[in-house]
Amino acid sequence: MAYHSGYGAHGSKHRARAAPDPPPLFEDTSGGYSSQPGGYPAPGADVAFSVNHLLGDPMANVAMAYGSSIASHGKDMVHKELHRFVSVNKLKYFFAVDSAYVAKKLGLLVFPYTHQNWEVQYSRDVPLPPRQDLNAPDLYIPTMAFITYVLLAGMALGIQKRFSPEVLGLCASTALVWVVMEVLALLLGLYLATVRSDLSTFHLLAYSGYKYVGMILSVLTGLLFGSDGYYVALAWTSSALMYFIVCSLRTAALGPDSVGGPVPRQRLQLYLTLGAAAFQPLIIYWLTFHLVR
Repeated sequence: MAYHSGYGAHGSKHRARAAPDPPPLFEDTSGGYSSQPGGYPAPGADVAFSVNHLLGDPMANVAMAYGSSIASHGKDMVHKELHRFVSVNKLKYFFAVDSAYVAKKLGLLVFPYTHQNWEVQYSRDVPLPPRQDLNAPDLYIPTMAFITYVLLAGMALGIQKRFSPEVLGLCASTALVWVVMEVLALLLGLYLATVRSDLSTFHLLAYSGYKYVGMILSVLTGLLFGSDGYYVALAWTSSALMYFIVCSLRTAALGPDSVGGPVPRQRLQLYLTLGAAAFQPLIIYWLTFHLVR
């Protein structure tokens, strides 16, 4: 009996082995994936398969080449249309400055009374760039002065506890709109006066933008010394800018045909120059008086 019981226990151990798993109901036909435990594909296998499939597809290659050609053609069209309305070479001329020119030009704008020769210099019928001619107008100083004016206006409004993005945006847009209106008025005046010269819109924009230098000095003086200092600086910068505008327009902007021409035309050109100069203090005051309290 004891032997029979031991035999039965030993035999049950061999019969308790796990049976093999049943065959799957469906065969794995993916073939392109390397399976992980649990039956999931390896990470990145589907992405690699897709990329290789696209790169090997001739239609995808043709589509990519066609898209590149369209992008290149669109870029050429944009450059062509830009050159139609804005000459990049002419625009580069007005930014051809250096530190020595900027320092001398700022001094000329603040104190122009001792300057003698106001004629723009030429080399082979081509005007010299601003870095070689102090009388040549530039757009670097007006651009930087406009940005500085906006920053200074924000600081002044912050000191007075009146700062807000809307007010600062209104100051910047108003200053820009006034300059645009002034340039358009000058272009209309030159057209009506039938002035033949090399004066372009960029020239007028440069001369009109020099007022930002006087605006910065006026506001800065007002913040440091109060309203009295503001009005003193306003009077000085306005008179200096008026003198600068009259001398510059009389020699560079009005052209050689103003000399020896009909008397009515000369008188109209003189009125245009004086009107452009007299308008500068009004704009400077209108754009700066609210920043000084």
